[in-house]
Amino acid sequence: MSTPHTHDFIAVGLGPYNLGLACLTEPIDELDGLFLESKPDFDWHPGMLLDGVTLQTPFMADLVTLADPTSPYSFLNYLKESGRMYSFYIREIFYPLRAEYNDYCRWAAAKLSSVRFGHEVTRVEYDEADGVYTVHAVRATTGESTAYRARHLVLGTGTPPYIPDACRGLDGDLLHNAHYLEHKEALQAKESITVVGSGQSAAEIYQDLLADIDSHGYRLNWITRSPRFFPLEYTKITLEMTSPEYVDYFHALPEDTRYRLESEQKGLFKGIDADLINAIYDLLYQKSVSGPVPTRLLTNTALTDASYDEAGGTYTLALHHTEQGRDFSLTTQGLVLATGYRYQVPAFLEPVRDRIRWDGHGRFDVARNYSVDTTGRGIFLQNGATHAHSLTSPDLGMGPYRNSWIIRELLGREHYPIEKSIAFQEFGAPEGAVS
Repeated sequence: MSTPHTHDFIAVGLGPYNLGLACLTEPIDELDGLFLESKPDFDWHPGMLLDGVTLQTPFMADLVTLADPTSPYSFLNYLKESGRMYSFYIREIFYPLRAEYNDYCRWAAAKLSSVRFGHEVTRVEYDEADGVYTVHAVRATTGESTAYRARHLVLGTGTPPYIPDACRGLDGDLLHNAHYLEHKEALQAKESITVVGSGQSAAEIYQDLLADIDSHGYRLNWITRSPRFFPLEYTKITLEMTSPEYVDYFHALPEDTRYRLESEQKGLFKGIDADLINAIYDLLYQKSVSGPVPTRLLTNTALTDASYDEAGGTYTLALHHTEQGRDFSLTTQGLVLATGYRYQVPAFLEPVRDRIRWDGHGRFDVARNYSVDTTGRGIFLQNGATHAHSLTSPDLGMGPYRNSWIIRELLGREHYPIEKSIAFQEFGAPEGAVS
């Protein structure tokens, strides 16, 4: 009987981070990796690929460049092969279109030999005798069950859409912004639409709906519990918080301090692009020339409860103004929840739960090298670790940096040079007296 093949690692999920890992490991002969994705093809937030919308990070924050500028899987090489290099150059905008970035990722995925689409992972087990993980998956096209073995795992299952407690289990056709585009036409046929949320996605959807408000005639509301429509903090010295030194500093802080900072730092990676805020104001001003615009922008407003009236096809939102302490309600036919995403531990890890480290809050205890298992080098996590690695966890530009670390752990040596010190500022207190 032949011995089953054992891969060096299996990566589950194929978002930008694991796709970047696939690109960076493809040319490394010493590494045999396999990437399993449940979807039939790469598709990154298809419900938010609005016309003209760009990434909030520059093109250098692609899958590979910040780890390997010579990689054939770079965004610039994608442009060259697509015949659009000079067009992008003349455009003189550092930020790729979101639809363009999605196409770039699809281009890269199509070049890789290690990617298997249509494989939904259902269970992971650990073989103590052989020291390997067995990953069970179901092939979407055939329903066939299959199993793969590997010495290491990399988790890249992403963060699913978050539905607030007030809206869970509600009937009707409310939607999360992740599904906006596919339901946009039906949404615009309603008499009223309300967007709930405070970040970039809420702003993009509000602007998109506001642009068409005259031709469709709906009333449009935007509700946020934030005290104002916060711009994304994007000044250069602040951006040094996406640096190796800051990761070192943040990770070494006490757990309770890290959790407090995780909550306080949301404006550093969940704010709205300042140009978009200004564009929304300009659009409101433009439309107000013809008379009052049928729209409300409500700040300091928390959604506390919601109900659905099937006969009238309307939602009644119970709202609370946090500064005035006043309760009120709002009725709307259309409801869009731009309420973000939250990491959930994949159910397929349950059989190996005892091999995973957990912190005092019940979340992954993520080591500095991005491992979450008891050996410190068996299971690695992509994203989902703002409580351990700060705002660098969801930052596209830090994906290649994290993957360089993971590759070093898998190989036992540094393959891609890992930056140790790039910041001008110091994040911690110096030792002893300074002059």
